[in-house]
Amino acid sequence: MSFKQTIMASVLASVPLLANATLSDSELQRFTQGTALTFAVEDNFHNGASSFIGSMTLTNNSGVALPKGVGEWHIYIHSVRKIHTKQASGLKVEHINGDLHRFVPTEEFAGLANGEQLSVKFEAGAWIAAYSDFMPRAFMVVNEQTPAIFANTDTEDLQQFIAPIERENQLRRYNEPLDRTQLATAQLRYERNQSVVKVSEEAALKRIIPKPNKVDFNRGSALLDSNWQIRFAGRLKSELEVFQQDLAKYGLKLTAQPDHIAEQKQPTVMLKVDSSIADGKAQSYRLVIDDERIEIVGADNAGVFYGMQSLLALFPADAHERVTLQNVEIEDSPRLSWRGMHYDNARNFHGKEAMFKLVEQMARYKMNVLHWHLSDDEGWRLEIPGLPELTRIGAYRCFDLTEQNCLLTQLGTGPFKSGSGNGYLSTEDFVALLKFAKARHINIVPEIESPGHARASIKAMEARYNKLMKQGKKEQAGAYLLSEPGDQSQYITVQSYTDNSINVCLDSSYAFMEKVTYELQSMYREAGTGLTNLHFGGDEVGAGSWGESKACQSLFSRSGNGVSGVADLKPYFTQRVADMLNKRGITPGAWEDGLMYDRVNPFNREAFANKAFTANVWDNIWEWGVADRAYRLANEGYQVILSHGTHLYFDHPYEAHPDERGYYWATRYIDTKKTFGYMPDDVYGNADFTRTREPIVNLEALVGRELPQLEKPENILGIQGQVWSETIRTEEQVLAMIFPRILAVAERAWHKSKWESTGLNSKEFDKDWQLFAAALSLKELEKLQQDKVNANLPVPGAKLENGSLVANSAFPHLTIEYSLDAGQNWQVYTAPVTVNDSAAVRLRTRIGENNMSRVTGLN
Repeated sequence: MSFKQTIMASVLASVPLLANATLSDSELQRFTQGTALTFAVEDNFHNGASSFIGSMTLTNNSGVALPKGVGEWHIYIHSVRKIHTKQASGLKVEHINGDLHRFVPTEEFAGLANGEQLSVKFEAGAWIAAYSDFMPRAFMVVNEQTPAIFANTDTEDLQQFIAPIERENQLRRYNEPLDRTQLATAQLRYERNQSVVKVSEEAALKRIIPKPNKVDFNRGSALLDSNWQIRFAGRLKSELEVFQQDLAKYGLKLTAQPDHIAEQKQPTVMLKVDSSIADGKAQSYRLVIDDERIEIVGADNAGVFYGMQSLLALFPADAHERVTLQNVEIEDSPRLSWRGMHYDNARNFHGKEAMFKLVEQMARYKMNVLHWHLSDDEGWRLEIPGLPELTRIGAYRCFDLTEQNCLLTQLGTGPFKSGSGNGYLSTEDFVALLKFAKARHINIVPEIESPGHARASIKAMEARYNKLMKQGKKEQAGAYLLSEPGDQSQYITVQSYTDNSINVCLDSSYAFMEKVTYELQSMYREAGTGLTNLHFGGDEVGAGSWGESKACQSLFSRSGNGVSGVADLKPYFTQRVADMLNKRGITPGAWEDGLMYDRVNPFNREAFANKAFTANVWDNIWEWGVADRAYRLANEGYQVILSHGTHLYFDHPYEAHPDERGYYWATRYIDTKKTFGYMPDDVYGNADFTRTREPIVNLEALVGRELPQLEKPENILGIQGQVWSETIRTEEQVLAMIFPRILAVAERAWHKSKWESTGLNSKEFDKDWQLFAAALSLKELEKLQQDKVNANLPVPGAKLENGSLVANSAFPHLTIEYSLDAGQNWQVYTAPVTVNDSAAVRLRTRIGENNMSRVTGLN
C-alpha cells in the first residue's frame, strides 16, 4: 500500500460510518439491533388534563452512526396519545393516522454517533400513568428496504423499553384538577381486604356462581361415580353430549339412555323438561340431589343445561372419578334474559382458541350472549365469501403506506404481517364456533362497525376497487365501495383517525352491509342456527364526516327523502340498515351514541319498524351528564343492555398501578369487587366517583338537571361485560383481563342480591362478596386453570405490625406466598412472619404451578 493510500485509509477510518451515505440493509439491521429505543413519561403535570410531556431516547451502541442533516431513514412508533410536537432534536414529527407517528431527520439533525444518546421530548394528548399506554415494536425504515424493529421493543415485557414510572408527576394523571386516586400499595390493599366476615371452606365449596335463587341443603349425600346411569328426554340429546364431555373431565363416564328405556337398578341422573316449573319462566330449572338419584328438570332445554352447570359447580376442583355431593334442593331462574360478554378482537386478534375458551367458560356461568366485535378501524376478523379483501387486507397490519397489501400498522403490531394482533376466523372456523356456542345455549351477536370505526372495511373495499378498476371492471369495482373518491371532508376521531367513516350517502355502502349480512346468515344456517341479532355499531362518528361529500350534497338536494343536511345522515343510515335487517327478520343493535340526535334526545323509536332494537348503553361518566341515557332509551322503547364503562369495561386496570394493563378513561380501575357491586336495577345508585376520584354525594347537582326515572323497566334487557383490545395483544393477556371479572357479571345478570336494597356499605354486601370471593379462590380459579384459562389474581395486601409481616388477599383462602430475600426463595404464608429487612420482602398470590399475581413489595 502506498503512503497516499495509507493516509486515505486512515482518514476514512476516522469518519463516522455513513456520514455521507444512506444506511444499507445490513447497517439498518445492526443499528436497530444495537440501539435501545426507550420511552418515558417526563411530566403529567404539564398542562392540566390536556397533555403531557413524553420522550423517546435512542442509545446507540450499534457501531453504526446516523449522519447529521437530512437523511433517508425514518423512525416509526405507535403512540395512542397523539403527538402535538412538530419538531424536536432536529427531527420532524409527523402523525400518519391512528397511533402511527413518524420521526424524520431535518437539516438541524446533529447526527448520532456510536456511543451517543439522543433524547427527543414531545408533547402529546392526555396523560400516561401506565406502562401499557406505550406500544411495542417501534421500527426504522430506509427507502425501499425491509423495515427493522428496534430489538429491545420487540417484546411484551414493556419495561424493556419504558423508563420507570415512579415519580408523583408520572404516577398521577394530572394535578389540575387534582387527581385524587389512591395509588395501590401493599398497605392500601391490606386495608381494603380487611373484613369481619369469615368464610369457611365448606361454605365456599358449596357456593354456586351465579348464586341460585333458592338452595336448601339436606342431610345425607350422593357418591357420584361411573356406576351411575343417565336417563334423558329425547329433546335433550345436544345438552347431554356437552354434559358427558364435562363429566369426563372429572373422570366420570356415565352411560346414558333416552327416558323410554327402563332404568337399571343403579343410581340415576334424570334429565327432564317440564314447562310448568317456575311458572314457565324461560331458562328456569330445579335440581334435586338425593342419595342415589339426581334430578334436573328445566322449563326448557336451556333450563336443563343450566341445572347441569349448577350440578358441576358443586364439584370440587380436584374431583376425579368419585364426587361426594351433599343432598340439596335448588330452584332457580335467571334475573335477566341477556347475560352477555362483548369481545373486541378487531383491534387485536388473539387466535381462534381464545374464542372457544371464552364461549366454554361463559356457558359454565350461565351467560348466554357473546357480542363479537369483529370489525373496527384496526381489523376485520371474519372471512366473507365474495369479499376476500376484507381478510386479505383488513385482517393484517404491516408497513404499507399505500394499504394495498395490508392495513396501516397500529397498536404495537410493528411492520410485519407476522406481528401481534393479525389474523381472522375462516368461515369454517366460525361455523364450528357457532355450533359449539349453540350447544351451550349461547347466541353469538356479530358486530359490523359502521358508519364510524370502519377503517378496516373501508380500506379493504378501496383495495378491491383499485384492483377491479385496473382490470377495467368499473361497475364491479364500485359495487361495495364505502368511500367516495375525492371526498375532502375533514375530521379526526377520538382514536386519531381521519378516514374511518363509511360514506352513508353511497348506495354501495348499503350493498356492502347487505352482502355481509347475507353471508353471515348463510354461516348461521350452515351451523344449524339462525342470525337473530346484528349489531351495526353507530358510535363515535368523527365530527365533520361527510361535510364535503358530493354524494351527500346530491342527497340533500333531493326532496322527500328526509335528509336536508349532515345532521340527518346518522338517523338516515340507521333507518336504512334497520329496514334491511327488518326484512331479514334480524333485530338491530347499536351503541347508545349511535341512536341519539344529541346528548339527551334519542332517535324516534317509532320510525323503526323493527319489533325490537337493542341499545348498548356505555357512557356513564357521571360528570359528562349523559349517564341517564339508559333510562331515556328504555323509556323511548329501545331494549337496553347495560354496558357501563365505570363497572363493566374489562379493558380497564384491576387496580391503580402503573404495572396494570389497560386504558382508564372511564374510571381509574375496575376490580372484580367493583363489578360484583354493580346494580342493574338502579343505574343512578352506581354513581360512586367522578373521573378524578372525587366521591359523588349528589348526582343531580353534579349533572345540573333533573334525571329521568325509568318508566319502562321491561325494556332493560340485561347487562354485559366489555373488553376492548387496544392494549391487549395475546390470548393470555385477554383471558386475564376478562377472568375473573366476567364471573361477577354472570352473578349480577342471574341473581338479585338482598344487599342491592341496603347498599355497598352494608353487612349484607360484605357477606355476599366474601363468600363469592372465597368460592373463586377455592374452586373456580383452579377450574379455569384446568381449562387453560389463567385468570388474573389479586396482588396481596400486606404490612408490618410490630416487626411482623401480616398479609391478606382480596379473595379469602387464596394461597399467598412471601419471600424475605427479594424473590429468590418463596414460602407459603400462613401466619405473621418476623421480618428483619422490610426492603427485601416480596409477596404474590398463586393458583397451581403456572398462575401467579404480580409481585409486590412493602414500599
